[in-house]
Amino acid sequence: MDRLKLKAVLGNHPHVRAVKSGELRSDLFDLDFVAYTPTNTAFKPMVREQAFDVCEMAIVTYLMAKAHGKPLVLLPATMMGRFQHAYALYNPAHRTLGPSDLEGKRVGIRSFTTTTGAWIRGILANDYGVNLDKIRWVTFEEPHVAEYVDTTERAPKEKKILQMLLDGELDAVLGETSDDPKLKPLFPDPAAEAANWYARRGVVPVNHLVVVTEQLAKSRPDVVTGIYDLLKRNKAQAGPAATPDLVPFGIEANRKPLELIVDYAFQQALIPRRYAVEELFDQTTRGLN
Repeated sequence: MDRLKLKAVLGNHPHVRAVKSGELRSDLFDLDFVAYTPTNTAFKPMVREQAFDVCEMAIVTYLMAKAHGKPLVLLPATMMGRFQHAYALYNPAHRTLGPSDLEGKRVGIRSFTTTTGAWIRGILANDYGVNLDKIRWVTFEEPHVAEYVDTTERAPKEKKILQMLLDGELDAVLGETSDDPKLKPLFPDPAAEAANWYARRGVVPVNHLVVVTEQLAKSRPDVVTGIYDLLKRNKAQAGPAATPDLVPFGIEANRKPLELIVDYAFQQALIPRRYAVEELFDQTTRGLN
C-alpha cells in the first residue's frame, strides 16, 4: 500500500517535537505539517472545510462542530491542558473586582465560544454562583462554527481587548494574560485557586486535543490508530508527565475533563445536549488508550 501523505496542523508543544521534526515517523503515512500561528487560526478552516487531515482543535470547538454535524473525529490525545484561573484579568484603577462581582459588568473575551472562556465561565457559574446571563459579553471574533448564533456585543473593529480593559471600556477580560502592572488577576491568587479546584474536582482542564477528518477515519482506521500511537510515543519520549498530567492520553485519562467541559458547554448553551464521553469518538478512536 502507498504511504499516505497527510496534511497536519499541530502546535509547537514539547511532547510533539519529535513527530514534527520527522525524528519519529510511521511506516504507514507521512505528516506534512502546515504552520499556523497561533494554532487556533487553523480551527476555522478545519471545521468549515476540513482543510487538513489531522488538526489540533480546542475541545469546545469540537463539541460545537459535532453538534452541527461536521465530519470530524476526535482522538483522545491532549495537546494542551492548563489550569484556567490565571486567564482572567481586571483593572484595579477603576474598581476592585473579584470573581463574584461580574454580574452587570462588561466582560471582554476573544470569542464567546473559546474553550478557555467556557472553562472560566463554568468555574464562575458553578464555584462562585455567578449568573452568566447577567454579564454583558463583548467579543472580538466570530465563532469557528459558522452555524452558532452569537448574540454578544461585538467590539468595534479597531479595538484591542487589553487596551479596552486599560481604558476602562471593559470591567474584566477572560482568556488573556498580561505583564502590564496596571492589570490584576480576577482570581486573587490564581495558583492557590487552581490547586484548590483540582483538589475538589480532580480534573485537569483540557483545552486542545486532536481531530481527523471522518473521511480518513472511515477509509483508513489503521492510519488513525497509527497517528495516535505516534503521538503517544512522542509523549513517552518527552519524559515523565507532570503531576497532575496536563496532557492526558486515552479515553479514561480524559473522561473526567471531557465530562466536565461537556457539562459547562451545555449549561452555557454552546451545545444542544450533554454528550456521553463515548459519543465524542468513533469506533476506532473509542478503543484508543
